[in-house]
Amino acid sequence: MSGHSKWANIKHKKGRMDALRGKLTTKIGREITVAVRIGGADPTGNMRLKLALQKAKENNIPKENIQRAIQKGSGTLDGANYEEITYEGYGPGGVAVTIEVMTDNRNRTAADVRHLFTKYGGNLGESGCVAWMFKKKGLFVIEKEGVDEETLMLVALEAGAEDFKAEDQYEITTAPEDFDSVQQALDQNKVTTLVAQVTMVPETTVELNGDEAVKMVKLIDALEDHDDVQEVYTNVELPEDME
Repeated sequence: MSGHSKWANIKHKKGRMDALRGKLTTKIGREITVAVRIGGADPTGNMRLKLALQKAKENNIPKENIQRAIQKGSGTLDGANYEEITYEGYGPGGVAVTIEVMTDNRNRTAADVRHLFTKYGGNLGESGCVAWMFKKKGLFVIEKEGVDEETLMLVALEAGAEDFKAEDQYEITTAPEDFDSVQQALDQNKVTTLVAQVTMVPETTVELNGDEAVKMVKLIDALEDHDDVQEVYTNVELPEDME
């Protein structure tokens, strides 16, 4: 139950949500639409849709936007046909980068992503070049204040959690298929989460400082600002004042 904090790797992204607020509505809307198209409009049997709706709620996406996205996915409202693509590459200092996109123009998006890698000192790689460095995991982050460590650990592990870590915050890691049961257990015990999501967790991290760290942050920011980019995952470990 040791190792680098998984929470540290997404602090920077969470801190930028306000800056991305306008684009976030569109990005989450696309995710809902695709989730409905693939698995149907009932979140009970569609984990992907359930997570997208949760993300929409956490980010205060208006109900009418959510409903419109569901209608597009179910075919009752016209919408673009989005293709899901994963790009992989290396950022400054050899940092592994995985990017999930939804696009209606593959060639345009590929050219844009390649340009951003080059601009900020990285290289777009072949499919599979860094995927092996990440594992899909459920991640919960909980403030320590007012939460008993032993009780929380017991609740989490009994619900199927893989790992429990107590650092600046509590971190609970699950297999993707156990995310729902752990979330239900936390809800039943009235545990408030800072983060509750299925994400890509790096097996190892690369520590950057100085100019390389600055370039890496600029690359992440530029990728996240792109309209077609849904998620950016890296194994970078940044200085604390840059997280």
